[in-house]
Amino acid sequence: MTARSEIEYLEVPGCHRLAFRYSPGGQPSVVFLGGFLSDMEGSKATALEAFCRDRGQAYLRLDYSGHGRSGGRFEDGTISSWRDDALAIIDAVTEGAVVLIGSSMGGWLALLVALSRPERVVGLIGLAAAPDFTEELMWCQFDPAQRRQLMSQGVVILPSNYGETYPITKALIEDGRQNLLMEGPIELGIPVRLIQGGDDPDVPAEMPDRIAARLTSDDVQIRIIDGGDHSLSRDRDIEAIQSVLTALLEDLESKHRETGPR
Repeated sequence: MTARSEIEYLEVPGCHRLAFRYSPGGQPSVVFLGGFLSDMEGSKATALEAFCRDRGQAYLRLDYSGHGRSGGRFEDGTISSWRDDALAIIDAVTEGAVVLIGSSMGGWLALLVALSRPERVVGLIGLAAAPDFTEELMWCQFDPAQRRQLMSQGVVILPSNYGETYPITKALIEDGRQNLLMEGPIELGIPVRLIQGGDDPDVPAEMPDRIAARLTSDDVQIRIIDGGDHSLSRDRDIEAIQSVLTALLEDLESKHRETGPR
């Protein structure tokens, strides 16, 4: 059985500490960004670590503040703060080129990270990627009573299909509006792969096509997995993700041999 990486922490001055697991290897480093209320111990994150270890690829998985083993309260988090958490760990732990894999909310964060580090991010894979979900899948779906409560009390409690109820804060919604990507071009010229479950109940089926239409990259591919749900955690789903990652890494290696280092 492949050994697992040890948990480590990055101290953020005056704020909190962020948990991560890093497995060294060759570049580009593969970085997994989890979803809303998820953590780095999920089946996709751990399976991809084992896959990258076997391939000799550097791999990083992490917990945003208020998630998993990282410090901070979930209620204090926003899209901007979680993006900054990811950037802080990536900058501190990895060197050189990076391939991002973002699941659900992590797909939105991956796009934001790529836009923030265009000199380093060379590829991106979105798994049921959900950019702008705070606006499209939360605020726009709230009924009038929920909107009034959010504006007057600063928080509304929502049920979850995956466990306990969770708080949605006014700060999360308002900060999300500062990070919307689906209203204009997404200026990324890197290869992007979008994987979506055919039976995803949470992210609309048209989302991969909408993202692709916004990206300026001329190398965007979409893969729909029959029967896949939002989590994309079945064995066949993970095998499909690994297949897409393998092909992307091979493409990048081929381009590297042809053109030299980025």
